[in-house]
Amino acid sequence: MVMKSRKTGDFLLLANGLVLVILLNLIAADNFFRIDLTEEKRYSIKPQTQELLRDLTDDIYVEVYLEGELNAEFRRLRNAIREVLDEFRIYSGNRVKISFVDPTTAMSQQARNEFIQDLASKGVQPTRVVEQKDGQTSEKLIFPGAVIAYGGTEVGVTLLKGNKARTPAEEINQSIEGLEYEFANAIYKLTNVDRKRIGFIHGHGELDSLYIASFNNALLDVYDVYKVNLQRKQVLNDYDALIIAKPTQPFSEQDKYKLDQYIMSGGRALFLLDRLEASMDSASREDYFAFPYQLRLDDLLFKYGIRINADLVQDRNAGLYPVVTGQQGGKAQMQLMDWPFFPLINRYADHSVTRNLDAVMMKFASSLDTVKAVGITKTPLAFTSEFSRRVNAPVPASINEIRRNVKPESFSSGNIPVAYLLEGKFTSLYKNRFLPEGINQENFRADGEETKLIVVSDGDMARNDVNPRTGNPQQLGLDPFSNYTFANEEFLMNAVAYLADENGLIKTRSKEVKIRPLNKEKVRVEKTKWQLINLVLPVVCLILYGLLSAYLRKRKYSKA
Repeated sequence: MVMKSRKTGDFLLLANGLVLVILLNLIAADNFFRIDLTEEKRYSIKPQTQELLRDLTDDIYVEVYLEGELNAEFRRLRNAIREVLDEFRIYSGNRVKISFVDPTTAMSQQARNEFIQDLASKGVQPTRVVEQKDGQTSEKLIFPGAVIAYGGTEVGVTLLKGNKARTPAEEINQSIEGLEYEFANAIYKLTNVDRKRIGFIHGHGELDSLYIASFNNALLDVYDVYKVNLQRKQVLNDYDALIIAKPTQPFSEQDKYKLDQYIMSGGRALFLLDRLEASMDSASREDYFAFPYQLRLDDLLFKYGIRINADLVQDRNAGLYPVVTGQQGGKAQMQLMDWPFFPLINRYADHSVTRNLDAVMMKFASSLDTVKAVGITKTPLAFTSEFSRRVNAPVPASINEIRRNVKPESFSSGNIPVAYLLEGKFTSLYKNRFLPEGINQENFRADGEETKLIVVSDGDMARNDVNPRTGNPQQLGLDPFSNYTFANEEFLMNAVAYLADENGLIKTRSKEVKIRPLNKEKVRVEKTKWQLINLVLPVVCLILYGLLSAYLRKRKYSKA
């Protein structure tokens, strides 16, 4: 009887266990959740991305080209890509279809070259990796990118994005931190039907269409873009953000009033302003001095809590410019030299706009100061290097200045802010003042709604060069002398996204994945100890468990 009762009890226990497992699976099917136990939540995706994926109405195809024989760092990037896309697949209800392809295999040379060109046309650029093994140097072309297809449209995604001044391991880590945003942003571009409206202010000598073409085309991939003439446009509230890019002529009081009231109504704006009139065309003249522009925007910005100083910053960490250094055989001898008026900005705030951003190049930038503005949060986004200085107007800006031996110790002002984010409820410039002539006071707003502005003290940050042979606009940020593409476009696109993106997708750039390198000396000293712990200890524990179980069973049944 005792044996039968024991069997019945075991059967009931098994049945209850099966029922419990089935119930848990049924509950889990309707109530999906995941637990990420990592310190920095590296396997979790932001709520904004989750919402984007849940809203997919059709399958989306992601083809990743980082495959094949890779070194340890790129294998780490590839594995991270798999993990992120697996999360995307789960949260999308299996609508995200993933494949990994090695572009360099199973093709003829001609087919491979055509495939590579096709990838490049979609924005997936190859990276040349040089490695040394067994005393020999080898080169390999890899493709750290992907193409995403949805609804008959494709978009390329670059997945190797980080600060080139960092170590390769840090650059890979920064790329891993940005994976969620890069994939989510690409999906947003393909699926978004309710496009934001971005307005370019013109009518004050702003950058014309040829020199703003690269930035404009990048914006058109995501937004609807319009030219806005303040003299003709009475109401600006139908734009999600406005861009003022390098004006050279003064704003009237009526134009300033319209901008002010737009901001009071919660409008967002990106100001890209030159404080001093300076250009390389002017710098070629002997003894050229840069004098301030009279844009008449100083009082508006001052009221909002920011001031663009009447100076130019110089930085020893600067871009290059060809300078005639002599004559040989009747021909001018050219040499690329650092031009301190072209500061390379590589120090940023830890903010979603600038996080893990590569260096940007500015041209004739000024310093920024903040002033008192109640209720306004002021965040400096970008700084010069510690080897920089301010030069007050009028500034000698002739190219001849580059030949002068300037003492390095004079560049000691240190990290000068050149871009600021302002957030809060602004106060109108025209509060307790007479309104401009011809303005109806009925709709005047003295105090504003919650909004945000970004002010950059360089209009040329948005200016692309033009190919002198073809007359076509070049990529924004491309430096013709170093053939390096700086991150000007990425900075500006991040800035616009932060201003106009109500779904907060830009916030996914805040993810942090820590590098935890092994202490090699500690590994060497404690190697034997950890081998014993990992290999011997589990075996000893199993033996002890077996002996204890046998003893307890023997004792139990001997009593029975």
